[in-house]
Amino acid sequence: MREPGESRDDHSDSQPLGSEEELEASIPIHKDAWSQTLDDMQAMAEELEDEGWDTVTVTAVDTAAEPPEDGTGDRWGLVHVVPDNQAEAFREAVEACEFPAFDVFRAEAEGRVFHVTQLLDPETETSILIAGNFQRYRADGAVQTAREENEMYTHAETLSGDHLGSFKHDDYEKFFPEADRLVDLDEER
Repeated sequence: MREPGESRDDHSDSQPLGSEEELEASIPIHKDAWSQTLDDMQAMAEELEDEGWDTVTVTAVDTAAEPPEDGTGDRWGLVHVVPDNQAEAFREAVEACEFPAFDVFRAEAEGRVFHVTQLLDPETETSILIAGNFQRYRADGAVQTAREENEMYTHAETLSGDHLGSFKHDDYEKFFPEADRLVDLDEER
């Protein structure tokens, strides 16, 4: 996992992998990247807890970079599906705290973005860490909207669609450090 705002492109392909062989070859790479992401999230949680913070960790069962035209109402941004066994702790933290600060730790491997979103409420020393991953090529609409709006959103819901919380972020480049370059490339096509 990278430092906040730092990105690593193991393979910066923004298109989906093509052949069955390519897909099969990427499976162990994705498993390793996901395992590393979860290990990094746990290490971050332990560090925060050592500093006296209350920490909720969430391993999203699905994450989508949703553009406005695909979202519920006018919702857009990263949408994380929180497993039922982690939903209550998440909901309680969201109801009790504001989370005005955030950071994103991310890496890319074989066309997928693996990340931990860190939501922080310094006043109550409460944090939420959300681990997720999504296919990079499916994020183009969200990237373009984030760039146009100069902001980003994180949403969390249960598998049944119950809304758990939404967070507005004033720095979309933490999520998509290559946003300006990617949007410029799309405009050239």
